[in-house]
Amino acid sequence: MDVTTNAGARIITEARRRKRGFRRFRDEKYLWLLVLPGLIYFAVFKYLPMFGIVIAFKDYNPFTGIWRSPWAGFEYFQRMADSPDVLRVLWNTIVLSFYQIAFVFFVPIVLALMINEVASPWLKRLIQTVIYLPHFLSWVVVAGVFYLLFNSSGSVTGILASLGFDNANVLTDPAMFRPLIILQSIWKEAGWGTIIYLAALLGVDPELYEAAKIDGAGRFRQMWNISLPGIRSTVCILLILRMGSVLDVGFEQIFLMLNPQVSHVGEVIDTYVYFQGIRQGNFSFAAAVGLMKGIVGLFMIASANWLTRRLGEKGLF
Repeated sequence: MDVTTNAGARIITEARRRKRGFRRFRDEKYLWLLVLPGLIYFAVFKYLPMFGIVIAFKDYNPFTGIWRSPWAGFEYFQRMADSPDVLRVLWNTIVLSFYQIAFVFFVPIVLALMINEVASPWLKRLIQTVIYLPHFLSWVVVAGVFYLLFNSSGSVTGILASLGFDNANVLTDPAMFRPLIILQSIWKEAGWGTIIYLAALLGVDPELYEAAKIDGAGRFRQMWNISLPGIRSTVCILLILRMGSVLDVGFEQIFLMLNPQVSHVGEVIDTYVYFQGIRQGNFSFAAAVGLMKGIVGLFMIASANWLTRRLGEKGLF
């Protein structure tokens, strides 16, 4: 009798839960309509293409199609492990990604803290507008501007030559390729990245600043002890997301700046996959390299999320 009663109670509870869920969905239908375009985008452009992963395990032939191509197992993964080119482009990608995290990622934080300290509203808006503008330029335009500045007859090259740097051609100097990429990224994206941090700073309680002023804290101490801790959770979340794309250093930017003189230090996984898959037709090998990149990204974002939760902050999951 007790078993029947408990089963009936569970059925009633489940029915009530479903009814509440349906009622909540009905009340929030307009919010779901707002989410629907994003869901469709991710379903069509992110999840459906994942079926193409099977190419990495097949000897893919475009004329016979994916399903009729013979299975190759882990042949291309073994070839990837034995290829010195893969190790080279992996190292280039890791180095560039480390530079971007060390420099490009933290520049918007510093900019946001500095802009937040500007007292004049019109000056603050002017600074924000000026540093936002490069974000709206395509990488083609940015690469063209840097090419005009740094080629053999460019103005910057002329200034360097007048200072005694003979035959200074930054674009073909392997030692200058990575700093040039970092400089481009900072100039183009640092201003746009401040938007999230400035929005987070608006959520800091103004009474904390008033209390700090009463205690005699200067602007720097207020920024260090109030502003920066106030956006710490936002920094952690964005760092987790950045770690998920640790091997994604920007195909278009690197592709536009590559040349034969710097390819050995500038070629990354994205450009390598392009040259192997599109240029040379090694689709299965390129898919295997791309899959490896995705697995590494998943591991990195899980590790960063675990570390963030261990430090007492909220992670993504």
